[in-house]
Amino acid sequence: MNVLLIGGGGREHALAWKISQSPLLKKFYAIPGSPGIADFAECVADISINDNAAVVAFAKEHAIDLVVVGPEAPLVNGLVDALAKVGIKAFGPTSDAAQIEGSKIFAKRLMKRHAIPTAAFEVFDNADAAKNFIRAHGAPVVVKADGLAAGKGVIVAQTVDEALAAVDEMKTFGAAGNSIVVEDFMDGEEASVLALTDGETIIPLIAAQDHKRALDGDRGLNTGGMGAYAPAPVVDEKISALVTEQILEPTIAALKSEGITYRGCLYAGLMIVEGQPKVVEFNCRFGDPETQAVLPLMESDLLELMADCAGGTLRGKKISWREGSAVCVILASGGYPKAYKKNLPIDGVSKAKALGALVFHAGTKLRGCELLTDGGRVLGCAATAPTLREAVDKVYRAADVIHFDGMHMRRDIAAKAFARA
Repeated sequence: MNVLLIGGGGREHALAWKISQSPLLKKFYAIPGSPGIADFAECVADISINDNAAVVAFAKEHAIDLVVVGPEAPLVNGLVDALAKVGIKAFGPTSDAAQIEGSKIFAKRLMKRHAIPTAAFEVFDNADAAKNFIRAHGAPVVVKADGLAAGKGVIVAQTVDEALAAVDEMKTFGAAGNSIVVEDFMDGEEASVLALTDGETIIPLIAAQDHKRALDGDRGLNTGGMGAYAPAPVVDEKISALVTEQILEPTIAALKSEGITYRGCLYAGLMIVEGQPKVVEFNCRFGDPETQAVLPLMESDLLELMADCAGGTLRGKKISWREGSAVCVILASGGYPKAYKKNLPIDGVSKAKALGALVFHAGTKLRGCELLTDGGRVLGCAATAPTLREAVDKVYRAADVIHFDGMHMRRDIAAKAFARA
């Protein structure tokens, strides 16, 4: 099978690492790829992931059998639709289906119509109207930009003043913030459940827990994610069944009832409130950094499962998992998620690997043979072990041998799991 991977972040590096293990794989390409992905695939950096025509032309020229789309933007931009028109299969939803992430208003209204558990909400396209509602409603509330904002268009406001400021901040997200959602604050513990689906059959993956805030103790600004671990004990067997029965299956069925077949990975960001799961948000692709914690525990052939999703042949398939736990810690640039420097030399990656870690490139580039920083989230250091405590100790031993100027990481990844114990 000739495969083309779209994307170049840490999630895509983890996908490339796992896909490369499949005996079904023949030729492997990535657009644009990364220095890490280049270990597994031929990287093509001169094509934009948002140029549907160029990606389709490349796929046709190289006889691609399956395109795996990593990031949300090309999915919302209709890349899967464009590939389908020329008969090329893709892992990922069509643009209509990708609205579940591309528009929070679409997702919230879908959930309301079909009684899928989520927080109560109101929609506004006028800042003054949103502020008047907040003054009358009170706080805490959550203010969200409607469109894609690189995982940063969500502000949890504990006071009315914070919420009013959040409404103004939505403008900084450009067109994504033209319309906003104001929803009730849900007090509970977050979890992420990713599921593979061909539009009929749904197979949930093991649950993970992401850490969105930049600083220990869930302080600081929201980020794209500072670390994750799996499996997350907050999603026990009972809650896992509820997630499937009350959220995943009804969502796929709801979309189908409205003429939309969803194929690919459906990401349910959840809040577990008094033993009941509720949807915080949906994403239309694998999570980042959850993928870097989930895939190291998967024993099954991911490429085969992806092909089944794209071909509508997932029924009867199962996923096998290895025992143990996995942890991923993000090594971020100084200043992230605000302004940060690029082009800083990175040392110690080989040493971290020698300690048994997987090192996924999230924002790096090469200058000659020198590895440099090229993003806010630079590397994801991941490790597996028989127990969560061993995995945490192992991953931090490895992360501590990596260095670049200004590097910072959270030191409390998986602390909630230990608090539960």
